[in-house]
Amino acid sequence: MDPGTRSQVDVLYSRHHAWLQGWLLRKIGNACDAADIAQDVFVRVLHRKVVEIREPRTYLGTIANGLVIDFWRRRELEQAWLETLAQLPEAHTPSPESRLHFLQTLIEIDQMLDTLKPNARTAFLLAQLDGLTCPQIAERIGMSLATVERYISQALRRCYALQFGA
Repeated sequence: MDPGTRSQVDVLYSRHHAWLQGWLLRKIGNACDAADIAQDVFVRVLHRKVVEIREPRTYLGTIANGLVIDFWRRRELEQAWLETLAQLPEAHTPSPESRLHFLQTLIEIDQMLDTLKPNARTAFLLAQLDGLTCPQIAERIGMSLATVERYISQALRRCYALQFGA
């Protein structure tokens, strides 16, 4: 990173970090999580290499809002996962390492699904979770069979890329 950009981020950090962390604390209610997200905001600013920011608090707040949304989604997934684990017989409870791996995979899948158009996500979930065929999905959501097939194919390609990095 060039020294000019680094200097601008240093100034941005020194002038707005405390405000951002306080703002996040009011939104989230937990000082540790607010501090983590505030740091993540500035890491993103560093990676974006923005030269001039006219409204720094608006800019930082926009980045932080996205991270807060991700935070709450991840928290909901974690809670659902913990509830699922609690219902398993002790003999079938996965190891702590497996639990973490499953949770990380769930978060990655959730993020991948979020990149799909709503109808594509719906079609994919109907196929995967409800076991519906493409013609059944097309009828249910009122789309052509070709469109449903294209949506499911797109989602499967993203799953493949998620799994194999292709």
